[in-house]
Amino acid sequence: MNEILVILPVLIPLTAAAVAMLLRPLPRAQAFWSFGAMLTACVASAYLLWTVAGAGQPVVFQMGGWPAPFGITLVADALSATLAFMSQLVFVFGFIYALGAKDKAVHHDTFYPLFLALATGLTGGMLTGDIFNLFVMVELVVISGIALTAMSDDRYGPEAAFKYFLISTVASFCLLFGIGLLYVGYGTLNMADLAQRISADPGQPVLPAAVVFLTVTFMIKSAAVPFHFWQPDFHTASPTPVSAMLSSVVVKIGVYGFLRLTTLLVPQVEWLNGALIVIGVAGVIFGGLGAIGTHNAKRMFAYSTLAQIGFIYVGVGWGTPLSLAAAVLFTFNHALIKSAMLMLSGYLASRAPVKTASFSVVRGMGKYAPAAGVLFFLGGMALAGVPPMNGFVSKLALFQSGVVAAQAGLIESEAFFWVPLALIGLSSVLTLVYVFRALMTVWWEPFQPRSPEEKVKPRGDSLLAPAGLVALCVALGVWGQPLVQWSQDVSAWMAQPQRYVRAVLGPEATWLR
Repeated sequence: MNEILVILPVLIPLTAAAVAMLLRPLPRAQAFWSFGAMLTACVASAYLLWTVAGAGQPVVFQMGGWPAPFGITLVADALSATLAFMSQLVFVFGFIYALGAKDKAVHHDTFYPLFLALATGLTGGMLTGDIFNLFVMVELVVISGIALTAMSDDRYGPEAAFKYFLISTVASFCLLFGIGLLYVGYGTLNMADLAQRISADPGQPVLPAAVVFLTVTFMIKSAAVPFHFWQPDFHTASPTPVSAMLSSVVVKIGVYGFLRLTTLLVPQVEWLNGALIVIGVAGVIFGGLGAIGTHNAKRMFAYSTLAQIGFIYVGVGWGTPLSLAAAVLFTFNHALIKSAMLMLSGYLASRAPVKTASFSVVRGMGKYAPAAGVLFFLGGMALAGVPPMNGFVSKLALFQSGVVAAQAGLIESEAFFWVPLALIGLSSVLTLVYVFRALMTVWWEPFQPRSPEEKVKPRGDSLLAPAGLVALCVALGVWGQPLVQWSQDVSAWMAQPQRYVRAVLGPEATWLR
């Protein structure tokens, strides 16, 4: 009966979204129902992760009783179960923030159903075992994200939503074209069956083109350079609880796609690993410099995401067991850090005379928000990778994985080793620069209203959600060994894709790699 656990993290928020639509005349009941459903889904995903870890093999659910590869398959292995739990854990804090937020958009009668749909799409994308249903779930994320951003209090919300709609159309085309090429070449869309058939016949002429289209898709979804241009506007203009999810966990659907692509479907495409290293290095440089040069706290952390995603892609590109473990660890820790920092930026905006996180408006407001200053300092140290925060554990693991790989000769080109390692240190310095600039601007400089009528609002959004996330960042920095060990276990699972294939297709499945 463990198989039913795989569908619960998807089914609970999806069903709850439908019920929440019926509760529109009762806004408070709708809000608490939605939060309760999200919390229940998170507990279900935690239990699913516990079950997968205890079983030592993937847990598979065949929809409608149809055997793979003919039916729709949901698969929870160490990677998908971990990222599904990570996403829903952060969404729980997103709902907590929304319950205490002052945004008008949060009180719209479709906000919570759309927020649940966003969580459904993200979780379903990570648990699906069918590449076409990955497309379906990604589209659910896109539609929900566009609607939530368009209803934002920010006047640029509709413009940002339209930009995201356009770039998502390009990504959808690329994903569908890549899926179509794989189907033409191999006659299946089940990822386990695809992996088996590609291993038996890697010379199909459509395979390189399919990999290129999937690569472009996952780069757009994770806002990787040079497909990042939509991200700062979209994440800055959306309501704070939404932007905290978009920049911390929603972009991870692209990371998940690359992890599946490079470890399950086409693990022997060397040019893809090299491309990921180059993409990661470009993101580290551009994201750090972009964050330093921007004028808005939320926009600053949106650019910061480009750099953090870059680090993850360097780890994926190196492709060693330790670097993949570091990439998973970085992915998990970054989700907690970035959501907290965007919530704190939203808190400042909620108390500003004019609702915005622009530094020209929130300058000097910090003396009215000392508790937020402490949380911002701790979160900034985590983002920069300063001990004893969890960000330090992530960057140290990535650095060590590169050193070990170079010493063992696993990375042939020295440029793919020394340059990323040097940039890890440089990026930490850049992060300290823009974090301390924000701290000095908001909590050190005097408050200078632009007119006598401008005053700091006595109350703003609740600090409960960012405080809880920062507490987790401290805990996972001081006591990070369990998560480090589990990340290594996840890497070990990814190194044995035949376990995934045989769990889905049965023990008779062949594996020729």
